[in-house]
Amino acid sequence: MFELNVTFFALAIPAVLFSGMSKGGFGSGAAFAAAPILALIVPPAAAVGLMLPLLIVMDFTALGPYWKKWSLRHSVLLMVGAVPGVILGAMIFKAANPDVLRALIGFVAIAFVAYRIVVRLGLLKPREKPYAAPVGLFAGAVSGFSSYISHAGGPPAAVYLISERLDKMSYQATTVLTFTVINLMKVGPYAALGVFTAETLRVSLMLAPFALVGAWLGVVAHRFVSERFFFGLTYVLLTMTGTKLLWDAFT
Repeated sequence: MFELNVTFFALAIPAVLFSGMSKGGFGSGAAFAAAPILALIVPPAAAVGLMLPLLIVMDFTALGPYWKKWSLRHSVLLMVGAVPGVILGAMIFKAANPDVLRALIGFVAIAFVAYRIVVRLGLLKPREKPYAAPVGLFAGAVSGFSSYISHAGGPPAAVYLISERLDKMSYQATTVLTFTVINLMKVGPYAALGVFTAETLRVSLMLAPFALVGAWLGVVAHRFVSERFFFGLTYVLLTMTGTKLLWDAFT
């Protein structure tokens, strides 16, 4: 399906490390960056299929340090809301051709960068009061959908959780718990649609050590290191890869 050459590993290894660090809590929200990067060199379905086992490894690695530090109410709302989002994502994924998937992944990558810039400029202000439960369910549905298409469920959940004014530790723990469950939800539909192959699983196994190292580094960096450089590099990578994927899809 794709060639395991120097170019592949030169892109895949840093991408998996970045994602692992984000899953561990450093640069939260950028964990999906590996899927757009990999989609530059392998078919989009293979990219997301290759990444899901790695994301699950990262989830379980990060779960321990954040155990029971989450807001269970917010996690449950997001997870319940994610169910219809995952179902809709599976329906579109089944019907879409590779160029449509490239366009969707590219669009989400650019949208993520735009969202982070808006937050950085202070144009998106947290609400003074918590949202009602239906808003959490809706955020979960959008997260479930975008997570299924390109493992990019972080931004919708982040908009909701930031508005709920959770402290840094609770926010990260809630994110880890939520996406551990959402990623497990995706295993069955991915398998049914043939997204997993012997080749993607073999490559996932080869990259798993980098996922573990990245997640561990993220847990450490979350406590001690500024995220400015990490996010800046992530924004550049996502802008470049998103633009390239959109160009490939429409040309």
